[in-house]
Amino acid sequence: MASNTIKFEKLPDRLPPSNTVGWMAWVKTNLFGSISNTLITLLVFYLIFLYIPPFIEWAFINANFSGSDRSVCDENKAGACWTFVKVRFDQLLFGLYFATNPDQMWRPIIAFIGFFGLLIPLMIDKTPHKKWLLITLLTIFPVFFLLIVRGGVFGIPDSDPSQWGGLLLTFTLAFVGIILALPLGILLALGRRSKMPVVKSFSIIYIEFWRGTPLITILFMASVMLPLFFPSGVEFDKVVRAMIGITLFQSAYTAEAVRGGLQAIDKGQSEASMALGMGYWQQTIFIILPQALKISIPSIVNTFIALFKDTSLVSIIGLLDLLKIAQNSSRSLDWNGYDIEAYMFAGIVFWIFCFGMSMYSQRLEKKLDTDRRE
Repeated sequence: MASNTIKFEKLPDRLPPSNTVGWMAWVKTNLFGSISNTLITLLVFYLIFLYIPPFIEWAFINANFSGSDRSVCDENKAGACWTFVKVRFDQLLFGLYFATNPDQMWRPIIAFIGFFGLLIPLMIDKTPHKKWLLITLLTIFPVFFLLIVRGGVFGIPDSDPSQWGGLLLTFTLAFVGIILALPLGILLALGRRSKMPVVKSFSIIYIEFWRGTPLITILFMASVMLPLFFPSGVEFDKVVRAMIGITLFQSAYTAEAVRGGLQAIDKGQSEASMALGMGYWQQTIFIILPQALKISIPSIVNTFIALFKDTSLVSIIGLLDLLKIAQNSSRSLDWNGYDIEAYMFAGIVFWIFCFGMSMYSQRLEKKLDTDRRE
């Protein structure tokens, strides 16, 4: 019996045109895909050619890095004076107290090492026991930070928080505001959706009051009016007052971000939880809130980034944050006239922290996106 087997011959491989794959296709599609895209691309290239080379020449090629005073920069004014940043580096990072007490500089350095030592493993996917690292960062580290930076215990000299400044003060205010405002904001968001009239009314009044008040006003009132609400003899320094004001302000914005996530949860989730016999707090903690927080990550992180930048407003109550101390240093008698270098350094530091928060939130959001299909 004859075999009916059909033989197929393998056709030679044919590669697609080179201009339809890879970077050439991306350039053609995104940069020169239409007349308007082409014009905008050429304009951007022209602006880059016009401004980037002179900036690189000013910031790096002709810049001054050596020396210990402004004489080097005054002799060569064609480039940036990064000598100013080098000389005032300790003051820009840690403020007046630690800059004038170099033997105590190890305290904020150890505190920052501890912070990044806990944070960086959280950003690595294969790190084990992330839950405990996060708990340590949110609970134990703030106590460790307070003991080592503030001092006054275990033989560590006491440091006056009003003399903190620079990045140390900016980081402290933002970190405390974030840590305290997040749980308070979650409770306020739940309270605003509560069926209890008293709890709902209180949450709405609180949120709308603090959202409708500028932060600069809150800081001023916290510095001037807050001590009047405490008994005589009970005093808080300006840093603690600023922390209280920032926390109350930030919690209102966090509450609205979380409330948006709660509203996005389908009612079927609550109904299914109730069908399983779960109570209100069980379904809220284990079912509703985790999903709402996952949805709210972009909005919550956006408020955190705004808070980190808004810490510069504490200068209204006499605190020398990173931006203010950079401004004061560039206007001192020794370094008057080098404002651009001071503002650039402060801007770069702010950008590093804000960009880091943004990237981490995107990684976290992508990791928790259970609806994503590979």
